Amino acid sequence: MEENEITGNIIKAAIEVHKPLGPGLLESAYQSCLAHELQLMGLSFEKEKSLPIEYKGIKLDCGYRLDLLVERQIIVEIKAGERLLPIHEAQVMTYLRLTGLRLGLLMNFHSPVMKDGIRRIVLGFRKPSNGSETNNDKN
Repeated sequence: MEENEITGNIIKAAIEVHKPLGPGLLESAYQSCLAHELQLMGLSFEKEKSLPIEYKGIKLDCGYRLDLLVERQIIVEIKAGERLLPIHEAQVMTYLRLTGLRLGLLMNFHSPVMKDGIRRIVLGFRKPSNGSETNNDKN
């Protein structure tokens, strides 16, 4: 399955979860419900996937976990807060770099309208304030 199709299905699943539940629950509740919805859609996923850090030839298990890894391609980070912050986007970018994956979805279920609480994050690209995408892979 192609990335855009997978992300489209993940977003549909998140909206399906958000409709009856709305904002106000814990991240863990949304994560479990979203996992159930993905399962109903026939998508494969790993929940709370361990993410060790490799540093100078050693692997360190520092307790980092991906909320969901869907179809072994898309990282989904779930939040349930007042708003998404730059640190949340940085977290997903770091997870993408550490895994070698390209695409992540940052989802804030506290948003009154689910589609307004979703950010698509692509490794190597950052959306500046004017809305156009630029390459940010210069490090």
